[in-house]
Amino acid sequence: MTRVEPASPARAVGLHAPDPASSLPVLAVTGLAKERRLASGPGVEAVGAGGNPARLAALLASWDPPGCRAIVSIGIAGGLDPNLVPGDVVVAAGIVAADRRYEADPAVAAALLARLGLPGDTIRSGDLAGVDAAVMSVAGKAELRARTRALAVDMESHIAAAFAERHGLPFAAIRVVCDPAHRALPAFAAQALKPNGEPDILAVLSAVARGSARIVDLVRLARDSNAAFAALSRCRTLLGPSLGVPPHEDRRGA
Repeated sequence: MTRVEPASPARAVGLHAPDPASSLPVLAVTGLAKERRLASGPGVEAVGAGGNPARLAALLASWDPPGCRAIVSIGIAGGLDPNLVPGDVVVAAGIVAADRRYEADPAVAAALLARLGLPGDTIRSGDLAGVDAAVMSVAGKAELRARTRALAVDMESHIAAAFAERHGLPFAAIRVVCDPAHRALPAFAAQALKPNGEPDILAVLSAVARGSARIVDLVRLARDSNAAFAALSRCRTLLGPSLGVPPHEDRRGA
């Protein structure tokens, strides 16, 4: 027999009791400064740590209590699925880290997919891999794909997912493919960021001057990055306030 709970005064008249958590922002976790600027907006507090997972973990640890109602990892990623091209979008079903898998909140993920469109040729639902060091080579991407079956990889989502789990908060991730699975990242890319997530132009120019960076690699990376950020910008517009994360009472289906 189904147990029927007594109705609260608010429910008795068809109203919902106010949920204080609904007035809190969604915390957007990013790596690059450009990602952080895109993610910011009404109902969103955006943070980033320049593509440094250890720095990001320390930054999030300072948010205690978190002061947010959900965590969303958002930004660009490296492709692992050979079928994905720059600009393709992945809404995470989960995050595969080195030691475990974190589940994304299914209700939040479904809400984000509903705003972005149904999964198809350019929007995919599946796992992301979370790593502590950039996967630079094609062979490295292939190995990670074989081990995790993840669609793409980034350096923030596993840190964000662990933080969300620790505080009992819903977690989701939206990542746009930049470098595809068949393309290696040039070596200079690992040193091309400042700690604040802004591009280190002097480091890139120095790499070119030393001959450790080729102009053709710069052009190709810029083209991939432009496609990824154009798609990320479109996603951000479609998601709207609070990155499309529904209020807690809506996620409960109340």
